[in-house]
Amino acid sequence: MEKEENILGTEKIGKLIKKFSIPCIISLLVNSLYNMVDQVFIGWGVGYLGNGATNVVFPITMVCLAFSLMFGDGASSYLSLKLGEKKEKEAAKGVGNGVMISVVVAILFCAIVLIFLPQLLNAFGCTDALRDYALGYGRIIAIGIPFMMIGTTLNSIIRADGSPKYSMISMVTGAVLNTALDPIFIFVFKMGVEGAAIATIFSQFITFILNALYIKRFKTIKINKESIKPNWTILRKVSMLGISSFITQMSFVCVVAIENNLLGKYGTESKFGSEIPITVVGIVMKISQILNSIILGIAVGAQPIFGYNYGARKFDRVKEALKKVLGLSVIISTIAFILFQTIPDKLIALFGSGNETYIEFACLTFRTYLLLCICNGIQIPSGIFFQAIGKSSKSAILSLSRQIVLLIPAMIILSNVFGIMGILYAGPVADGLAFTLAAVFLVLQVKKLNKKEIDEPKIEEQVNNDYKQLDNKIVITIAREYGSGGRYIGKLVANKLGIKLYDKQIIANIAKETGLSEEYIKDNEQKRNILEALNNGYYYGLNNSDELFVKESELIKKIANKESCVIVGRCANFILKDQKNVLKIFIHSSMENKIKRAIKYYNLDEAKAKKQINQINKLRANHYKYYTEKEWNDYSNYDIVIDSDGVGIEQTVDLICNMVNKKEYVTN
Repeated sequence: MEKEENILGTEKIGKLIKKFSIPCIISLLVNSLYNMVDQVFIGWGVGYLGNGATNVVFPITMVCLAFSLMFGDGASSYLSLKLGEKKEKEAAKGVGNGVMISVVVAILFCAIVLIFLPQLLNAFGCTDALRDYALGYGRIIAIGIPFMMIGTTLNSIIRADGSPKYSMISMVTGAVLNTALDPIFIFVFKMGVEGAAIATIFSQFITFILNALYIKRFKTIKINKESIKPNWTILRKVSMLGISSFITQMSFVCVVAIENNLLGKYGTESKFGSEIPITVVGIVMKISQILNSIILGIAVGAQPIFGYNYGARKFDRVKEALKKVLGLSVIISTIAFILFQTIPDKLIALFGSGNETYIEFACLTFRTYLLLCICNGIQIPSGIFFQAIGKSSKSAILSLSRQIVLLIPAMIILSNVFGIMGILYAGPVADGLAFTLAAVFLVLQVKKLNKKEIDEPKIEEQVNNDYKQLDNKIVITIAREYGSGGRYIGKLVANKLGIKLYDKQIIANIAKETGLSEEYIKDNEQKRNILEALNNGYYYGLNNSDELFVKESELIKKIANKESCVIVGRCANFILKDQKNVLKIFIHSSMENKIKRAIKYYNLDEAKAKKQINQINKLRANHYKYYTEKEWNDYSNYDIVIDSDGVGIEQTVDLICNMVNKKEYVTN
């Protein structure tokens, strides 16, 4: 690990991007091409109506993919978290429950799609001309849903288990097999769209088998009957860890569903009809996904470079990496823009022939809908960049802005004004606005980087005064409301007992171990808001808060095993719940007294003090709930709960010290 960290901080940025980005690009391209293969062969073997039918069925498979990624990515993140806490059995339960719920939901979805396929197709914009093709294709695809969902769930877990190559091989094997079987079933056996569907589910079955065989080969855990026993607490946690992947996929489903319905509605009012727009826009979106996959692969590969150097305060390297990533991404998007504008007829021809009206609308779509695709070279990497440096809110905003916040409203409004062309205009409008938002965020952040290079933070040293030494080892954990004086009480207790205080020292130790700056750790630890959940997932892995929690848990256990001490915050009472000689304390006080203390010691006015107290306590409660599945202010989690103002600061210190010195509490 140390070697890799040194590389991230010392190796040439260009070499690092090449090393980390190429595997990401390959994986993402395989996924994108997998979705396109059927349409290429269907276009030549069946015609554009066959492609239109697959575009209508596609959202159904995306819904299934959303759930399988939620369970798979959630289980893989849970695996990483619990392994970091040295809890292999709990890690195995997370994986077992993730796979188990994926199996149940996959079977359920298979039944739902088979029973309600006609209704689902209507919801996703199917027309009468596309219906027979869509029903034939959809019914066979539905049979393969269990293989696709379980295989995808396992794929994420295998990657987290430390076998990314195996994960990639199983995925590539399925993609290659699908490519080989499509022409056989479509052209040799003359099976049309049904043949393409059979090729797809057979390929998914092979990927599923390869991934299922890996279960007995897990490196870090062992799956047994106990692992797959349903645990609703674990299932909820796994689902929350994977919610980012679910939202990302479902946002795309929403876009396609609304888009298909609008294309069908306004297409009938134009010379193009309903089927041509539905077919063409679906193909164009999948082609543009290739562009986005390359850009996303570059940015995801650079994520550890951004994160490490930002944390280590090597802001010149952060800016260099950002410059190179944006430069490469803009070059790729510019090449794509040129192709989309100059040879759209050649691109659409890859998916079979069509009449003059079909070609005309395809050219319009490429040139209009993807007019500002160059902006993707900035917008996509920006979301990854802000996630890497711990700015979860900005990352989540950028990730959701283009699809949900901008594109859908733009399609609805503009189509109402301009008809079928309004839907095409919505593409550049959404791209342009999303780019503007990303550019503003980036400019402001780079200015902050420049300022931080000048304003180095001062590291506050903590001095302990030894009054007397304890004969026996004791660890005191102090959880506290913001403004209750808990940190100060912890300092006084440590001084009076002659033991060490661990508060800011934990930050310093983590900084020393990882090479990350103390400021960075302080900004990202013990702060979990709702937007943090949107930054776990297939490409991100554990986010900043999760990584820091794992590191801090390891350090807290190490400290507790070594010496007597006072540990402030950081879920220490939960982390050390199984250890002996741990005294767990919670400090609270009234809002009135917390505000007075905030005004006196933090120089805040009354209104700002109350707002900050509520905000920080809410973040602490969210953080505690997320990692412990318990309520932060549930007094049953502690040995003693003290009102610091009701009892008094000095009396609180004496009370804690007296408890520590009781013979019945401290034992050899």
